[in-house]
Amino acid sequence: MKLIEINKEQLNSYTKKQKQSQFLQSWEWGEFQMSVGHEVFRLGTEENGQIKFAFSAIKNKLPMGKAYLYIPRVSSIDEEILEELKNKFSDVLFVRIEPTSQSRIMKYELRKTIDIQASRTSIVDMNRPEEDVLKSFHQKTRYNIRLADKKGVQVRVGTKNDFEDFLSVMTETSGRDGFRLHAKEYYMKQLEIPFVELIVATYEGKIIAGNIVSFFGDMASYIHGSSSNEYRYVMAPFAIQWYSMKLAKEKGMKYYDLNGIGDKWPGVTRFKRGFKGEEIEYPGCFDVIFNKGCYNRYQMLRKIRRMIGRIINK
Repeated sequence: MKLIEINKEQLNSYTKKQKQSQFLQSWEWGEFQMSVGHEVFRLGTEENGQIKFAFSAIKNKLPMGKAYLYIPRVSSIDEEILEELKNKFSDVLFVRIEPTSQSRIMKYELRKTIDIQASRTSIVDMNRPEEDVLKSFHQKTRYNIRLADKKGVQVRVGTKNDFEDFLSVMTETSGRDGFRLHAKEYYMKQLEIPFVELIVATYEGKIIAGNIVSFFGDMASYIHGSSSNEYRYVMAPFAIQWYSMKLAKEKGMKYYDLNGIGDKWPGVTRFKRGFKGEEIEYPGCFDVIFNKGCYNRYQMLRKIRRMIGRIINK
């Protein structure tokens, strides 16, 4: 089995054929990653002139001319592929993988590491009549969707003119919920991806909530979300998720990924569970180690940086 470089059509065709298509493995997401400074490789294997397996890998630089590869939401990965990667990239110390299914790897040491993408999520089945989707929600969720409509919340696909207001609400949400924002340019470049949309909710003519949602293959995925403290009583987050789901159905999506639930986000998890999606747990994030000595030194430096970061942020 030999790894070959593949083109946009080959990668996207393969990825879209996978059930619950992962936008993180799309050609366009790779273009976005390159626009924010990463090196991206689109690779695959071929059999009888047909692509048998395809994936996108993001190369991250480390000190001393070394690097690691990050492969998010790949369906699975086997030892032959890993051996090819080791031979192809002599500067790579390890491969960080987040597979959607278990990968059988015996030849290399595997270490569990901190998730980059949430390993637990909730996916709503959109492959049924709209009224059945709505009926499946928790009674309180349905009530809040109706309440938002009654209060006059309006939801629509956003435009470039809405971006600054969306970012302002994102900043407010970050301060309230304690998560770190990306740079402004990061969100701007993300919204340049053809299948990514900004969805905004307005109340009395003012943007009070906004989501960034991808629509790729057979699945729409909620990526980022924000909501104003001032107008929480009008239940805009419920309205915006329901609008996004209906838009996904219009675009032919079969699934809507609410993207991330877990004990460390109790409020967000409670909100998402109200939509009664199927809860899925992926295997998690693992480092496949090619050079154990260098990897151990990297991990030590990583811990030191985190300790310094915590001290600075106190």
